Amino acid sequence: MAGVGKGSGRPAKKQGPTRGTGGQGRSALQGRGATPPAQERHWFKDKQRGAGGPAPRAGERPTRQQSRGSRRDDVAEVIGGRNPVVEVLRARVPANVLYVAQRVESDDRIREAIKMAANRGIPLLEVSRDKLDRLTEGAVHQGLALQLPPYEYAHPDDLVHRAQDAAEIPLIIALDSVTDPRNLGAIARSATAFGAHGILVPSRRSAGVTAGAWKTSAGALAHLPVARAANLTSTLREYREQGLFVVGLDGEGPMDIGDVQLATEPLVVVVGSEGKGLSRLVRESCDVVARIPMSAAAESLNAGVAAGIALYEIARLRRG
Repeated sequence: MAGVGKGSGRPAKKQGPTRGTGGQGRSALQGRGATPPAQERHWFKDKQRGAGGPAPRAGERPTRQQSRGSRRDDVAEVIGGRNPVVEVLRARVPANVLYVAQRVESDDRIREAIKMAANRGIPLLEVSRDKLDRLTEGAVHQGLALQLPPYEYAHPDDLVHRAQDAAEIPLIIALDSVTDPRNLGAIARSATAFGAHGILVPSRRSAGVTAGAWKTSAGALAHLPVARAANLTSTLREYREQGLFVVGLDGEGPMDIGDVQLATEPLVVVVGSEGKGLSRLVRESCDVVARIPMSAAAESLNAGVAAGIALYEIARLRRG
């Protein structure tokens, strides 16, 4: 029926003319000009590779943060348990926060952890056990946990630049399918001892810089950069294009590592996993494949030991 509001059962109200704004809303109809460049928009965050700061000026080499491949793991690692936390703090692994459960029964390890954190300026937070359970994802924490910051990985080119800046012959260690973080930490110690300029790891199916790697490295990872490659084979090919030679370690190599004549050249040493060794594509990317001579009773060496022996031999050849 006309004059009845739809579904209300009551007569609809007549609406009169609306009042104008007197021109005060005119600015809302005007354009806001061209969109400002991305770098001038405060809400803009570049999530692609290469973010991390302003672009370098002409003639300037990008810093590690500005390198197109520098990246970091976005999720901070949390270690739970009194002994693990104390061991990590003793190894001077970088840390963000030390968490202590409320009304926790203190012992020597709790007191030592709190003292070391205070001496290093690491914030101390007292939290509920429920929160500690969530932070450690249900792992046994004994009322104590430590949060580590995400590790910032270098770009593969940064390792070459590091050698160039030091006016030294590049020496880089690349890992192929080495998945144990303790091997990564052990290799970092050997690489630091024998003058390597960094470690290259694939972004997939490879150990990363975790608490286990930090502990095994005994602080070496604080001084030696680790770079990540989206594709190890492609990165090795790029290194070769830059003038570096690639030497792979394999138990069935045709020559001993001590006989490699390329040792005094810019070099990438590729270490494979203990079980599978070098993958086929990586092996085909090598200029030379060498073995470590050893008794037939030993089938293989783990990656950390093999890398240490190879680096020692290369350092000896370079001194000679």
